[in-house]
Amino acid sequence: MLANRLGRSAGWIIVAILLAANWVVGARLYSQEPAEARGDDPYQHIALFTRVIEQIRENYVDPSRVSYKDLVHGALKGMLQSLDPHSQFLDADMYKDMKDETSGQFGGLGIQIGIRDGGLTIIAPMEDTPGFRAGLLAGDRIVEIDGQSTEGVTLPEAVKKLRGAPGTRVKLRILRQPGNAFVDVDIERANIEVATVKDARLLEDGIGYVRVTQFSEPTADALQKELDRLRGEGMRALVVDLRNNPGGLLSSAIDVTQKFLERNQVIVSTQGRQAQQNKVYRARGRARYEGFPMVVLVNAGTASASEIFAGALQDHRRAVLIGEKTFGKGSVQSVLPADDGSAIRLTTAKYYTPSEKVIHERGIEPDIVVPLSPEELRDLLNQRAQSGGTALDLSRDVQLQRAVDVLKGILKFTRAAPPEQYAGRGAP
Repeated sequence: MLANRLGRSAGWIIVAILLAANWVVGARLYSQEPAEARGDDPYQHIALFTRVIEQIRENYVDPSRVSYKDLVHGALKGMLQSLDPHSQFLDADMYKDMKDETSGQFGGLGIQIGIRDGGLTIIAPMEDTPGFRAGLLAGDRIVEIDGQSTEGVTLPEAVKKLRGAPGTRVKLRILRQPGNAFVDVDIERANIEVATVKDARLLEDGIGYVRVTQFSEPTADALQKELDRLRGEGMRALVVDLRNNPGGLLSSAIDVTQKFLERNQVIVSTQGRQAQQNKVYRARGRARYEGFPMVVLVNAGTASASEIFAGALQDHRRAVLIGEKTFGKGSVQSVLPADDGSAIRLTTAKYYTPSEKVIHERGIEPDIVVPLSPEELRDLLNQRAQSGGTALDLSRDVQLQRAVDVLKGILKFTRAAPPEQYAGRGAP
């Protein structure tokens, strides 16, 4: 019996090695550097992989956990996790969740998470969501989910634990800086509908204000609608608030950014190992909002796609950045679907601003540093929500107050175009 099982195992190993060898030979036709030149023999390591799989299947105590699917999926999760925090294996359910999130509606707590310094970290809570109302802050580290440690957890695993049916609850233990204080939070899940453009209005002296909370598919059209309205009301300058904006879609960031740049100006570039990953994205759209000074508000919760927007406008001297250094998430993940409904999310390139500054793990420094704690910003946004969006307290929001002061100075000492001179430039 044992001999028969070993014979079958050996047969699987031989078949796997032959298939892998065929794949490797084909891959080498496209490789610029043969594996032998690196002292890295694929045959040896693939053979080891298949031997380990068969040994697990033959000897592991619980046979219900050693199907080929379970073992291969587990290996893929570990393989991608070992590369960087943003590369992931997504099973069919996780892949569907990811697509739902980028479409602007999904279920859960309403927080964006990432891995920072080896720990599960909140990038930013989304407004008007359970996570925001529970007092979660950008930079909070989630150390436990429902009593289970998050040490070593992958992003897909964490997302799966945090999401659930609306009305169900999840308990989090948070480690909050500064002070290393532990905070326990019990949150009820809900359907999350993300309104990405909020609070568009005129403040004073013709200074417009608009807050972009995320870059998703509807964002560019929603922003253009609000800007056209403000411009019709006499807007002479603009504040774009990207604080606690965790990013979103690259395509959305490009669509929004090109509305404020001259045609053909560089928005962002990507650089990777493969030629197809080296791309330069330029302003191509027809709508233009170029005739007035701008300020962009940023903080530690400003990440990813919002850093692309901020970096492009800063490099082209189109806007003054005010606030605090951004999060520093500037890598490109390509999603490669598989036939079984799963996918891999693989880091294939990094983002660079038009002046070729690296965003990833460095962030973007504002032109004018104005500190405002996450707690203070959350309290301001809560006050605004409770007032139905009407309360903008400049005396407490020191970053917004500085933005208004800067724009007043620019309007006073430069010849900013009056509204009637650029009223038609944004028409599609």
